[in-house]
Amino acid sequence: MAELSLARGRDDSVSSIDMAMMERAITLAQSAAAKGEVPVGAVVYKGNKIIAEAANNREAKCDPVGHAELLAMSAAGKTMRDWRLEDCTLAVTLEPCPMCAGAMVNARLDRVIYGASDPKAGACKSVFSIPTDKRLNHEVTVISGVLGDRCGQLLKDFFKRRRLQNKQRLSRSA
Repeated sequence: MAELSLARGRDDSVSSIDMAMMERAITLAQSAAAKGEVPVGAVVYKGNKIIAEAANNREAKCDPVGHAELLAMSAAGKTMRDWRLEDCTLAVTLEPCPMCAGAMVNARLDRVIYGASDPKAGACKSVFSIPTDKRLNHEVTVISGVLGDRCGQLLKDFFKRRRLQNKQRLSRSA
């Protein structure tokens, strides 16, 4: 139930700026889906200013680390001229994987807010809790479920279309 209240923005830790940044991440995710990429968008921001943003580009760039979160954090570091993203928040449409969660810790992000949970590879709450692991040198505040229904629906629709396309491709070649 906590995720439902966050999705509606009732949680005091989710501001109108956070909601606007998640809306921007959703727009980026939609753009990625239109290009055949898994629909994940990410925005790094400080206060109400966007520092960097990105969408998945693994397919287009043939890049195994072309995750929206990594691309946005890398661009943010270049923009800020510092690898430390202190006092920054990352808004992302899907719960980050272990690779991205580790990068968030190493980048010293202040917070991550994400939409849809990932029960198979989520590394913020679902499978692992890397950002809040006290054994690491930094902890990132995690807020889940922000516009989670919309983010999850984007992913469901994308994979449904992909399965249908694959099925049609197979039936044509048979």
